[in-house]
Amino acid sequence: MKMLINSPQTVVADALRGLAAAHPDLDVDAEARVVVRRDARQGGRVGLVSGGGSGHEPLHAGFVGPGMLSAACPGEVFTSPVPDQMVRAAKAVDSGQGVLFVVKNYTGDVLNFDMAAELAEEDGIRVERVLVNDDVAVTDSLYTAGRRGTGATLFVEKIAGAAAEEGAPLEQVVAVARQVNEASGSFGVALSACTTPAKGTPTFDLPDGELELGIGIHGEPGRERRPMMSAGEIAEVAVGSVLDDMANAAPAADGPVLALVNGMGATPLLELYGFHAEVARVLAARGVQVARTLVGNYVTSLDMAGCSVTLCRANEEMLRLWDAPVQTAALRWGR
Repeated sequence: MKMLINSPQTVVADALRGLAAAHPDLDVDAEARVVVRRDARQGGRVGLVSGGGSGHEPLHAGFVGPGMLSAACPGEVFTSPVPDQMVRAAKAVDSGQGVLFVVKNYTGDVLNFDMAAELAEEDGIRVERVLVNDDVAVTDSLYTAGRRGTGATLFVEKIAGAAAEEGAPLEQVVAVARQVNEASGSFGVALSACTTPAKGTPTFDLPDGELELGIGIHGEPGRERRPMMSAGEIAEVAVGSVLDDMANAAPAADGPVLALVNGMGATPLLELYGFHAEVARVLAARGVQVARTLVGNYVTSLDMAGCSVTLCRANEEMLRLWDAPVQTAALRWGR
């Protein structure tokens, strides 16, 4: 595979150097692998820290800035960051009001963030954790115990980040983050495998003319493989799976939704907007009102072709926080 890199060994550090050059409002430590908003400790706010393996950009470093994350810890490609990164980030953003770790439900991320929380607390930093586990497709996959964390991570980081920006105390920021996760569901589809820089070949075999339903963001197996389907047929499966899961929640979720139609890295916007038209059609047919929509590449899997749908049943307060100003490399409005 041809890649626009210097070498597989330096790809993450090189990307971080590029991020620093493009966004001088961020403090980027390419060696320690920590990205921090420059004013993170000003204003007495709760700090929000997240992170995970690289290869999912703009998640997470692209979401560092006012109204969203205070810091992000990028690991190697598809590999969890280490506790030292997370502790360094917590110290960089703690203003005395505590720090929230937003953790996607992957075994390495969970273990390392738990260890980092213990180390930070030994240093006098109050830390809370919120686990994102929104993927309705499968349970107990290759990388997880329970459901995987995928697209709802963006919703959690944006809405909880807005609450922190307004000066909400740690307990309130944690509560809204958990509320968003519990109200969200995601379903992903792969049309091709992704290729990691170190391997240089596709991470799994997906024959021509087939797709995988319920894929994970690292290429983990989904529910099933089928012959290639139309955008409308894929939307029926993806949206139907999320809504059916929401209907089985206790109590059953209700209300309008935030909708994310997310590209996996190699799917152009021409296709994503066409797919969103089908998502909107299925939601309307199911009687679901869409309050806000986001279409684009936000939680990717390197060069995988495909998409995911994330829906969040949102109340008025969640919508207000979603609409609040945000200024990050990848998400910005209202400023």
